[in-house]
Amino acid sequence: MGIFKAYDIRGIYGKDLTEDVFEKIARAYAKFANVRRVVVARDCRKSSDSLFAAFVKGLVDVGVDVIDIGLASTPMSYFANGTLKADGSVMITASHNTKEWNGCKLCRANAVPISGATGIKDIEKMVMDGDLGEDAAVKGKVEKVDVSKEYGEHVRKFAHLARPVHVAMDFGNGMGIAESVAFEGQNMLTHDDLYGEYDGDFPHHAANPLEHETLADLQALVKANPGKYAFAVAYDGDADRAGFLDEKGEIIPMDFITALISKDLLKSNPGAACFYDLRSTKMAEETIAASGGKPMMSRVGHSFIKEQMRQNDAIFAGELSGHYYFKANFTAESSSMATYALANIVSASGKPLSELIEPLKKYSQSGEINSRTSTPPAEILAKIKAVYSAKAQCRVFELDGVSVDAWESEGWWANVRMSNTEPLVRLNLEGRTKEIMEAKRDEFLAIIRA
Repeated sequence: MGIFKAYDIRGIYGKDLTEDVFEKIARAYAKFANVRRVVVARDCRKSSDSLFAAFVKGLVDVGVDVIDIGLASTPMSYFANGTLKADGSVMITASHNTKEWNGCKLCRANAVPISGATGIKDIEKMVMDGDLGEDAAVKGKVEKVDVSKEYGEHVRKFAHLARPVHVAMDFGNGMGIAESVAFEGQNMLTHDDLYGEYDGDFPHHAANPLEHETLADLQALVKANPGKYAFAVAYDGDADRAGFLDEKGEIIPMDFITALISKDLLKSNPGAACFYDLRSTKMAEETIAASGGKPMMSRVGHSFIKEQMRQNDAIFAGELSGHYYFKANFTAESSSMATYALANIVSASGKPLSELIEPLKKYSQSGEINSRTSTPPAEILAKIKAVYSAKAQCRVFELDGVSVDAWESEGWWANVRMSNTEPLVRLNLEGRTKEIMEAKRDEFLAIIRA
């Protein structure tokens, strides 16, 4: 079934994702993960209530108790999982996808994610085989619990502002609205909002800060009010990702945010490990090292990053997609902690955010370039590996796809990886200069698109 993805379960509601399928997934999840008490949350999509009911029925029928935390962000569901000592959690959401989509994110205890490699494929097989467990003699119970107050207090502990900061926030009619509890009851971080009403049709724009056109309204708000906002933040649909603008309304690359937050956290955690994903600017690694931290490269994907963080007791990780992971939040995403972290930095520096970002614009990045190809992507990766393994100046490794590092010798690095969902090959490349970047970019694209 095409709905079982690398990191979650996701599909078009009413087509390949139905209440019947969700009930089966719930039963398979309960059996696979051996859970007895599970947090279940949902986003504001029009289909989420009925899918929630189906999932809960599947759990209850096999004897699992359900903690219903209602409408919630994904970070809030992780918090509930950890603090309520549940055996697992389920977040019903399709994240940044458009309104036609829905799905779910599955976790074990302590917000440890279940990915394609650690269970989703097993659950898919169980659903396909009808291996769904027996009805329990005693059905599970459903308990409603509101964790919003405790969650807000939890996130606010991360705030250490030297002076008040006023920001603009775009909730995109999604679950960023639930995150607003993190900014209540204090006057150091205040905010003006866009699209702060739940609407599963997402009428104004898709809740996806990776797509720059979705930031246009937030940019217009900031640019129409010069000097009013220290920065701006846009949440994605389930609020586990965030995109940031500086005080001028300019979009800040997400790996720059990773570098800034790492630098700040290392002041109180000297020597700690911080992760950056392998597509990030070299400045992320260099900033972490210069700040006294241990820079560590991660592969793409939240389940992999969280596992690497736990293995290395890392305090923070940032991903180019706008996921920011904090040890203080059960080694899971918190877009609001990232917002407070940025506010801490700006308030302590006394400088506008654009000035803090400027030194990070040292090298030239290609951005992610997607190539649709009829050649099997695995063959392209094999060719990339063969070509550059033969060059003495290149270090080739396979953390995620194929990476080639010639930074010390020639001033460039590249990563080529396959899409998890489409016949696409993705290239990210950086050079010490624009000329180096463009030359190597064209060289790689010639191989990929031959």
